[in-house]
Amino acid sequence: MITVTGPLWLWTGENGSWHFLTVPDEQSDEIRAHCLAEMRGFRSARVQAMIGGVVWRTSVFPMKSGGYFLPVKAEVRRKAGIAAGDEVTVELELL
Repeated sequence: MITVTGPLWLWTGENGSWHFLTVPDEQSDEIRAHCLAEMRGFRSARVQAMIGGVVWRTSVFPMKSGGYFLPVKAEVRRKAGIAAGDEVTVELELL
C-alpha cells in the first residue's frame, strides 16, 4: 500500500479541466518497478485508490519529473467532499 498526502491540483487544457494528486518521486519506486513487470501503455499502472473512504479503480501515469500523477474524477471529489487546493490523503494499491 502506498500512502500519499498532498494538494489536489487542477490542470486546464483546451478540452476541459482535470484534477490530479501527485505521487512524489520518492514514493514512486514501487510503482515504477510494477510498471516494468506489467508493461502497460504510457508506463501507467492500474491502481485501486481510496480517499476519505471513497474507493475507485484507475491508473497512475508517470511524470517527466519522476513521480506519478493520479487523476481524481468529479464523482470521487463530490463523494469525498474535496476540491482543488485541498490537502488530501490517498491510499494506492497496485493491481
